[in-house]
Amino acid sequence: MDKQKIKYIHGDEALLDQIKPLWESLNEHHRQNSPNFKEHYCQMTFQKRKYVLLKKAALGKLRVDLAVDEASGQSVGYCISSLDSEKTGEIESIFVDAAYRRIGIGDSLMKNALSWMEREGALAKTVEVAAGNEEAFGFYVRFGFLPRKTLLKQIKKA
Repeated sequence: MDKQKIKYIHGDEALLDQIKPLWESLNEHHRQNSPNFKEHYCQMTFQKRKYVLLKKAALGKLRVDLAVDEASGQSVGYCISSLDSEKTGEIESIFVDAAYRRIGIGDSLMKNALSWMEREGALAKTVEVAAGNEEAFGFYVRFGFLPRKTLLKQIKKA
């Protein structure tokens, strides 16, 4: 893929529906790689995730960055970022289609999201990485994100 054939657009929650197929690929990745919470990803739907993101948008700010293949018009990557009322920015979700990886799309999406957070006055920035997706740490470290704590969650027995 030629990086020059990728265009970047951004907007707010109105763009969420455009990321649905990509988000579903990310959710499937998490389902396959989760060591303990596969059921969570099986039950998670785009509509449920969208509902949570719309609530965040109503209480703060939400930004959607899209990477679009100019030749096909297809969205090939996205980053959703938020800023809450306490000025904490969060990378909510980021994903690039496998066929478009390793050409800088993820870097561009992250830089765009982080620049937006800076312009909006973010005092802190966070990203959560799902267990089983530790391979993503190297990507986030390049942007200054480091592990601070590990959250353990009890699995409810049926």
